[in-house]
Amino acid sequence: MNELLFGLHLLIVLSFAWGALKLGKEALTAWIAIQAILANLFVIKQMELFGLTVTCSDVYAIGSILGLNLLQEYFGRENAKRATWICFFLMIFFALMAALHLLYLPSNVDGTHSAFTTVLAQTPRLLLASLLTFFVVQRIDVRVFALLQNLFPRAPLAFRTTASLVFSQLLDTALFSFLGLYGLVSSIGTVFFWSLLIKLLIIFTMMPALSLFKRRAYE
Repeated sequence: MNELLFGLHLLIVLSFAWGALKLGKEALTAWIAIQAILANLFVIKQMELFGLTVTCSDVYAIGSILGLNLLQEYFGRENAKRATWICFFLMIFFALMAALHLLYLPSNVDGTHSAFTTVLAQTPRLLLASLLTFFVVQRIDVRVFALLQNLFPRAPLAFRTTASLVFSQLLDTALFSFLGLYGLVSSIGTVFFWSLLIKLLIIFTMMPALSLFKRRAYE
């Protein structure tokens, strides 16, 4: 069942990426930020996928970088760089509002506070690691994608996007594993390997659909 939902999940994310691109750079920037917030919100839930225990947030992390690449491809590097700052700004706002939300004392009839605490009360180390990793990876991805545009100007968008996604997710997995999980898990290498494997599976599953963006984006 999870594998079927995983396929549907990818299809929905790609469909909304295409829709955001059709709506313009403002919608695409907002979509990038929402993906980043969802990735940080849903990271604590784990699931079984192809026999592996993984988080439910990897699709959003990759979707955010995909949106950043589409923004740079169609609307220029400056808009992509600006989007990284907007994304970071909104992630900080979300983190502060989540912390403030938990400070309110619930009434005697409230039955939701414990659920909010479970979802929103991330440890400071994991929260900081997640925010820093997202920001650094997004900034570096803008540079890597620009380099690929210069080196392979005639290459399909799918090739440049896939190459930058592979590099960015390699960096993302390494940074978060070290900053957020080092010393907390028995084998950081194992966590890194399986996390990266799932992300690569997501990226290469997206590849056929990515080839449609250049041709159909503004039809």
